[in-house]
Amino acid sequence: MNSLHPGDHSLETDYSGHPHDHTHGVVDPALLTTARGMWAVKWSFIGLFATAVFQSGIVWLSNSVALLADTLHNFGDAATAFPLWIAFSFARKKPTNRFSYGFGRVDDLAGIVIVLAIFISGFAVGYESIQRLLNPHPVDILWAVVVASVVGFIGNEAVARFRLKVGQEIGSAALIAEGHHARIDSLTSLGVLFGVLGV
Repeated sequence: MNSLHPGDHSLETDYSGHPHDHTHGVVDPALLTTARGMWAVKWSFIGLFATAVFQSGIVWLSNSVALLADTLHNFGDAATAFPLWIAFSFARKKPTNRFSYGFGRVDDLAGIVIVLAIFISGFAVGYESIQRLLNPHPVDILWAVVVASVVGFIGNEAVARFRLKVGQEIGSAALIAEGHHARIDSLTSLGVLFGVLGV
């Protein structure tokens, strides 16, 4: 095969004279970062969803409104994986005539959607808390609520560190924002523990 330019082996011609790419082992950086972002979103979703499912079982047994609030919050956080997934999927698309700089700004829009999701989940949690204040119910199996709150803390903190690490590696504002969000949620999970101590 003949190289088009001396010393340049990135583009060579085959035996028929047609040029072909010859960059062995080179991966498109954009593809690499978005694939890593989607990988992070997938495992973040699994971690938060598993945490919320475990907590929901304890909510059903204990009738704890504090744990219910934390569980609803974790389910909402798991759902934020979908706008992130969409953002990373768009980031993999090639630029078009209309979007000559590509679709990377979809990541910023995903950040706005995530903030709205946080607001909605917060509103739902506030509503449930007020309803329980007006119609109180005894809390059962306090030790199980303690375990669930600790699991919520560990699950959210693990997801927070994971999201922040990958978000900083690939430069994703939405993923970094979700990392900080999960870190704050880990502290709110400890609020359930203080509630149990109060009971």
